[in-house]
Amino acid sequence: MEYSHRYPAYPRQQVAAALDSHIDIHRQAYNYTLYEYENVDVDDIGSAYKHHYRLTDWKDEFPVFAEVNSKALQRTVTRFYQNLNGLSEQKQNGRKVGKLKWKSPQEFQSMTYSQSGFELKNTSGRRATLWLSKIGDIPIRYHREIPDEADIKEVTVKKESTSDWFVSFALETDEADLPEKSPVDSLDASNSVGVDLGIQNYIHTSDGKTVDWLDLEDEYDRLRHEQRKLSRKEKGSNNYEKQRREVATVKRHIRRKVLDYQHKITTWLVCEYDAVFVEDLDVKGMLEQSQNARNTQDAAWRQFITLLEYKADLYGCHVVQVEAAGTTKECAKCTVETAKPIWVREHSCPSCGFECDRDANAAMNVLKRGFSELGLGWPEDTPVETALPTDTHSVSAKRVIETGIPTLNEAAPAAE
Repeated sequence: MEYSHRYPAYPRQQVAAALDSHIDIHRQAYNYTLYEYENVDVDDIGSAYKHHYRLTDWKDEFPVFAEVNSKALQRTVTRFYQNLNGLSEQKQNGRKVGKLKWKSPQEFQSMTYSQSGFELKNTSGRRATLWLSKIGDIPIRYHREIPDEADIKEVTVKKESTSDWFVSFALETDEADLPEKSPVDSLDASNSVGVDLGIQNYIHTSDGKTVDWLDLEDEYDRLRHEQRKLSRKEKGSNNYEKQRREVATVKRHIRRKVLDYQHKITTWLVCEYDAVFVEDLDVKGMLEQSQNARNTQDAAWRQFITLLEYKADLYGCHVVQVEAAGTTKECAKCTVETAKPIWVREHSCPSCGFECDRDANAAMNVLKRGFSELGLGWPEDTPVETALPTDTHSVSAKRVIETGIPTLNEAAPAAE
């Protein structure tokens, strides 16, 4: 299993200057890879593996490329081909795509050491040191330990738009070292949950738990204020650059607050249940609906689902995405579809008379589809009326942040 840990880094002035210089050399290498891809005989290139053999000639012709770590230089060439493959996949999916362009200094702010040329040292406390070949030592805030069973495959150093530095470790853990998941045939409505990614609540679960939306109004008020100040600055001036960093800082604070919130909720879900079923949402299409675009972007649903999926292996939980279409319209009891305007918050089936909260009905449909996806089917001895709780336990977003996961569990007891 592959995943990553990210840490703030605090390079000294001399080391930070070296990092800036190395990243710019890697940017030039990326751009030169693009140049050769477009102008050199395809028999000599066409893949990252073939292109790596040209790096020796690069260093002879341009000595500046010898100033950076050789493995990191190979990784930059690989980065170009990964971007190329990404464009190809989008084209195959029917999207209109252009072609790769040269990177400006503002567009290329990271480099990756792969396999060698790095060492993580002094990890006994809250501070640690990352050594990079041809650069030196970089202090990092080691706020969470890298598991003993995890191997560090890559190290990426990135300079954010705020001018802050971060280090990401790409980790790999053998499947044998991961917690064992419960057998699929042992899953039932009591140890599994369907999650509706909601409108009125951030999530609504099939057993009656809800978590409120994260309140970001103060952050957005500050962002609007800082953006207005930026609009009054002369572009290119020192004051403009200073204010641009201030705007970037506020945006980063919003992103990190959302990510922290999602980490808390997803960790709770995979620890609380043996199986979590979630909708496979078309986030791109949702963002194109202007009336709800900002809420969808704040929710960062794709990021939420990605966190769920990688934590599923780390905590021994089944996470399955199911078809999202119709979960709100379909009756969880009799499957008859009934159209509902977005402002109608109750489900009332005209066919069988089943009534419940709109999001609870959707969450139950997600749960049932998840059982079907795993080939289990819905247990006949578990009717919808008994699977759904009689009331809903609401947990505020503020309480999730302030008290953490244990209190969330206590505040949202399982349905009887």
